[in-house]
Amino acid sequence: MSTFKNLKPTDSELEILQVLWNKEQATVREVHETLSEHKDAGYTTTLKLMQIMFEKGLVKRDDSSKTHIYKANISKESTQKQFIGKMVHSLFGGSSTELVMQALGSAQHSEEDLNEIQKLLDNLKKK
Repeated sequence: MSTFKNLKPTDSELEILQVLWNKEQATVREVHETLSEHKDAGYTTTLKLMQIMFEKGLVKRDDSSKTHIYKANISKESTQKQFIGKMVHSLFGGSSTELVMQALGSAQHSEEDLNEIQKLLDNLKKK
């Protein structure tokens, strides 16, 4: 994956990246078909967005055959960290505690989720 630290994908670009992260690689048609399951998206819009994403360095494109194959050029994890970091700073005044309290307080959580969160907290305490 690339080390493009300052690339900030738009919401539409994030939707395309989600498809590519899940599939690992895909044609414009495959991305478009996946997006069309959840929203009204035009093929040419998807194509143009993916061309822009290629120019920005968000995706790689294999054009060795007639049909171009796209892959994400930024990792899901680094993108999540970037967005969470910005959100913690701008919405929660730098307090990850406030972020966690808001996230945990605003929804129902399964026993499994709570156990997983507890394991994470226990591991953080050990460090």
